[in-house]
This record gives sequence, structure tokens and C-alpha cells, in this order.
Amino acid sequence: MSQQTAEQTEFTVERLLLDLVAWIAERPRPYTDVLDAWRTSCPRLPVWEEAVDRGYVRRITDGAQGATIHATTAGSDFLARHGRMVRKRGAA
Repeated sequence: MSQQTAEQTEFTVERLLLDLVAWIAERPRPYTDVLDAWRTSCPRLPVWEEAVDRGYVRRITDGAQGATIHATTAGSDFLARHGRMVRKRGAA
């Protein structure tokens, strides 16, 4: 992969990470919904895996509701560094 292609891929992953973390930060999402929407078979765009590896999101299992995905403090900080402040749904 050329340097330019690597930089373009990194830029794309960063933009998609911002979208994913912002979507989850609005409100916790069911684990199955997140994987259906964000899992990819493309090894160059590992958005879901990258968000987990960087600690931007975490999975919480509640016996009654099943697993949900929540944005972490690191995820909120990532959004803030990129000017992506998220208003949680239901907030005034």
C-alpha cells in the first residue's frame, strides 16, 4: 500500500470512527444493532474493531436487556477533540 493510500485509509477510518462513536453517544445501542450497522468484512476499514481497541466504546451486559454498547469517557473526549459534541437524546 502506498503512503498516500495509507493516509487516505486512516482519514476514512477516523471519519467513520467519529460517526460511530457519535451515534452510540446519543444513547446506548443494542449490541446486535451496532454489529449489524458497523461490522465490515473489509480489512482496511475495521471501524467497529478500532473503536473497541481504542476504548471509545464498551459493551455492558444486563440480563434483562441483553448487551448494550455505550460510549466511554475516551470516546466522548475523542468526539470533543474533533468538535463533535453530541446531545444525548431526551436531553434538554
